[in-house]
Amino acid sequence: MIPIFKPYMPPALPELNDILYSGNLSYGKWGKQFESKLSSYIGAEYVMVTNSYNSAMLIMLTTLGLSPGDVVLASPMSCLASNQPFITQNLKVKWVDIDPATGSMDPDSLVKAIDSNCKAIFHNHFCGTPGYIDEINKIASEHGLVVVDDCIEAFGSKYKGKMMGNVGTDASVFSFQTVRLPNTVDGGAIAFKSAKMFERALRIRDYGINRATFRDCYNEISVDSDIEIGGYGALMPEINSYIGYEQMGDLPLLISKQRENAVKWQSYLTAKYPNDKIIGFSEDIDPNFWVIGLLCNNKQESLKHFRNIGYYATGVHISNNHYSVFGDQQYLAGVSDFENKFLALPTGWWIEDLSFD
Repeated sequence: MIPIFKPYMPPALPELNDILYSGNLSYGKWGKQFESKLSSYIGAEYVMVTNSYNSAMLIMLTTLGLSPGDVVLASPMSCLASNQPFITQNLKVKWVDIDPATGSMDPDSLVKAIDSNCKAIFHNHFCGTPGYIDEINKIASEHGLVVVDDCIEAFGSKYKGKMMGNVGTDASVFSFQTVRLPNTVDGGAIAFKSAKMFERALRIRDYGINRATFRDCYNEISVDSDIEIGGYGALMPEINSYIGYEQMGDLPLLISKQRENAVKWQSYLTAKYPNDKIIGFSEDIDPNFWVIGLLCNNKQESLKHFRNIGYYATGVHISNNHYSVFGDQQYLAGVSDFENKFLALPTGWWIEDLSFD
């Protein structure tokens, strides 16, 4: 059966052995080169890598200065990894409903959810498909709120011709976990619009340390270098950075292959399932097609059918609103409708000849 996900590794990693025995295994040369590649690819000046997506989210929350009890707005229809960090930091999550036709945060529902207690909006782009970015950013601006694009599955996706991470949002968080592109075994990144926010995040990523002043002329820790802010040990190791760096050159071809497979799926599904809706094709967006999404009239029967013909169909995520850790369940009509219909099909770079015979 053709899998829904598969980790990518370059055919050769010529520098790997040298790195292993170099004595320089923590963040350094390759981390900086990987960041440079990411910055060029996204088109964003302020980009930093982390040792995991979870670390990136925690750094983001701390950079924003959020405190226990503060309210964040988010969609429950996303990966658990997107919303669990709010709980570990004792933040209050206020769910926003989604557009059941796209899986994206619904702007009208967002407006209704905003009150004086809200501090930030985390805008998830479900399964790599960009949502209502201009509308959400405009609403946030009108209410004095920060927007973080949750691009856990959306690296390489485009909105109105611009890469995610460079669409005008305050910050964007990415995952480079095993089934993402690029895949650094584990890792993440954040792209910032603001230099000030970026500089603050750099310290938070590294235990609050200002590396420019941390050591004296003898390379001893300087008593004059203060730690003014709490932080994490979240630097990306050199091996992970190198793997990510090497994958960047392959990325255009890999994502192009996924988009080609999505178009083939579109042709087949339009002909065979005219009453089902395909997600991801519209004028303003160009998803990475990590998967292709289908809204099925009978999700369970469709799941069994596609698996029977050799394609691992799956709902991928369930609404985080089901989990008691987030408090009392709240009925959201859009989320319920979408969850009951959404099915993802594989489009990955590993499918050399997508056929339906």
